[in-house]
Amino acid sequence: MADVALVPPVGAPRRREVISEGLFVRVVLIAIAVALLGIFLLLPLVSVFYEAFRTGFGPYWAALGEKDALAAIRLTLLVAAIAVPANLVFGVAAAWAIAKFDFKGKSFLITLIDLPFSVSPVTSGLIYVLLFGAQGFFGPWLQSQGIQIIFAVPGIVLATIFVTFPFVARELIPLMQEQGTTDEEAAISLGAGGWQTFFRVTLPNVKWALLYGVLLGNARAMGEFGAVAVVSGKIRGQTNTMPLHVEILYNEYMAVAAFAVASLLAMLALITLGLKTFLEWRFSGEIAAIRR
Repeated sequence: MADVALVPPVGAPRRREVISEGLFVRVVLIAIAVALLGIFLLLPLVSVFYEAFRTGFGPYWAALGEKDALAAIRLTLLVAAIAVPANLVFGVAAAWAIAKFDFKGKSFLITLIDLPFSVSPVTSGLIYVLLFGAQGFFGPWLQSQGIQIIFAVPGIVLATIFVTFPFVARELIPLMQEQGTTDEEAAISLGAGGWQTFFRVTLPNVKWALLYGVLLGNARAMGEFGAVAVVSGKIRGQTNTMPLHVEILYNEYMAVAAFAVASLLAMLALITLGLKTFLEWRFSGEIAAIRR
């Protein structure tokens, strides 16, 4: 039987050939990308460490050991230690509910989770002032009970929880949706209870995405400025976090001290970047295994 050549039908779209840019174009694009990264990312980072150590290690350690600086570091760690676990619990619960169950209001819940991404941090801080401030909706009652939210640690924690709200949930939801409910159904059919299924099946399947979300949320919690600046009152030694303390020092022309504290935030960013790269590698491997 003779071979028959397969001819595409008239009007059918032709497959486009892959276009490869010339060597000159590729070199120019890479050079532009590297130059922009150097100017907008590497140069500021190098400048921070240069200014921090410009006068030697003595002034650097003295700036970090100063009473107000230590108070700002302690407060930053305290706020992150409260806000990150709170969002961890909410993020896991919300992702589990959205990905594994069908219920009315699911789309509305997803919209609420995304709300902090669309609202300015300064606006969110102002909302808390209007709610819990002295002239706010709950302010007079809180004052009568001797409870202070605004210009105190609780207000800073609430503002930080709001701005870090989506990170854990938004990392878990797509992965859980892609995994489906097959593993959970198999575990339940074998006699596992709800909590056993959650801790032995669901959580191990999303551990790298969970760590990734926690890492991003922690970095944002320690570096948040706008919302915290509104609700904290910037009381030196009491309600100043590290970013606020850097601003105060710089405005008082204490450049070395400001850059010394800023270098701690820069070190946090570098550590976060390294962990983020590692988790992305593990996370991508997990996604590939699921798709196979």
